[in-house]
Amino acid sequence: MVMRALLAVDVAEKRRRLKRLLRAANLDVVSAVSGGTLWQHLKQADVDLLLVARSLLPDPAVPFVAAVRELPEHPEVVVMSQTEDPADRAKLLAAGCMAVLYYPLPDGALVDAVRTLVGRRQDDALRGRRVLALGQRYSLADFVSASPAMQAFVAVARRVVSTDSSLLILGETGVGKERLARAIHAESPRSAGPLVTVNCGALPEGLLESELFGHEQGAFTGATRSRRGYFELADGGTIFLDEIGDLPLHLQVKLLRVLEDHSVQRVGSERATSVNVRVMAATNRQLEVEVKAKRFRSDLYYRLAVVTLTIPPLRDRREDIPDLARSYVSHFAVHLGRQVSEVTQQAMEALMGYSWPGNVRELINVIERAVLLSAGSAIDLDDLPQAVAAHAESAGRPSDELASLAVSFRRLQHTPLLQARQEVVAAFERMYLSDLLRATTGRVGEAAKRAGVNQRSLYQMMQRHGLRKEDFKWQTDRDDGERP
Repeated sequence: MVMRALLAVDVAEKRRRLKRLLRAANLDVVSAVSGGTLWQHLKQADVDLLLVARSLLPDPAVPFVAAVRELPEHPEVVVMSQTEDPADRAKLLAAGCMAVLYYPLPDGALVDAVRTLVGRRQDDALRGRRVLALGQRYSLADFVSASPAMQAFVAVARRVVSTDSSLLILGETGVGKERLARAIHAESPRSAGPLVTVNCGALPEGLLESELFGHEQGAFTGATRSRRGYFELADGGTIFLDEIGDLPLHLQVKLLRVLEDHSVQRVGSERATSVNVRVMAATNRQLEVEVKAKRFRSDLYYRLAVVTLTIPPLRDRREDIPDLARSYVSHFAVHLGRQVSEVTQQAMEALMGYSWPGNVRELINVIERAVLLSAGSAIDLDDLPQAVAAHAESAGRPSDELASLAVSFRRLQHTPLLQARQEVVAAFERMYLSDLLRATTGRVGEAAKRAGVNQRSLYQMMQRHGLRKEDFKWQTDRDDGERP
């Protein structure tokens, strides 16, 4: 978070010196004012630190300091004094001042003291954020997967964790783009700093600029005081811009300037403020299409997409459904106080056969509903929505043609030899592959090894017969009644 100081010193020479030292301590000095306008500035500005000359403090100081601490930003009060008076210092600290510093201190000592005070202020702000996020832990380990596509994706994600490069996260609605951004931030060198998330599609266009970049007092109707934007709040950490494809063109220009100059300019302000922020953005739109349609700036797209991560949809990694389902069953059983611990095979087959247009988010909702509705210790087919349950009979079930060589030799007697041979071979091949995949529970490598062919050839045969390894992942021998 960008830290701001309001300087209230009545001696010009001391004011100039302190302004220089505050900037050396990486503070943004909002203004230097006299005592007569101090309270007016405090009510209008958003500051973290008030450095005020002892001579400008009213006596007694307690009501004034208490009023300052009640302002929306709860600024800390640091008093600058010409002489070291232990009794006066004790009185000021008891009134609620953060510290008392002395003008005669050398420049280096004053800068160090201010940096220490700023560090305490930042720690308090971050501690407040951590309290709000208590119990929320994010990690790339959450994306550990049995799916080769997801494993390759996570491997790439791990390589970008330690960088400061902009990151563009793509994927359908519900695949977990924000969760990925939180996991990358949590494992990055910026993890001690804030993570600020903004849904660009949820904020009205008229407010979006102010929310992102902040505004000054009087910048527009209703702006009764200055306010930080999300970029300033994210200073030292990460900002996640969700639904970046919805950002209006005029704000795309301003965002591009932030990415290039590492500074923001508040609405109504004539000066820029430096920010140290890593930018992650996400969208379910095809930005290349948006660029061609001139709805998204190409220069911003290339600046954001330094690294692009595309999260695979759930239907392309069905191997993960059983583990995800069981994980969410355990989670909701605890949080909802239900004695549910497993999923029946028939229900699991339905989950595996469904296409999941809403991806992981939809799966989470389905499991939560099922845990609530389940009357026993296991989620059964009746606990699932009809749209999902309807896939139970077709999920991984061999058709009648696969159950036997469904070829009528009597019919083939009236079929040319070449065509008859092709039909018999195709039926045999389909049945053979289905039995083989069922025996290896969908492990294509093992199935190819048993068949004496390479994996590519086996995949081609499976594609020719419309077979998917996911449909056999949790097939078991129904004769022995085992559960997955």
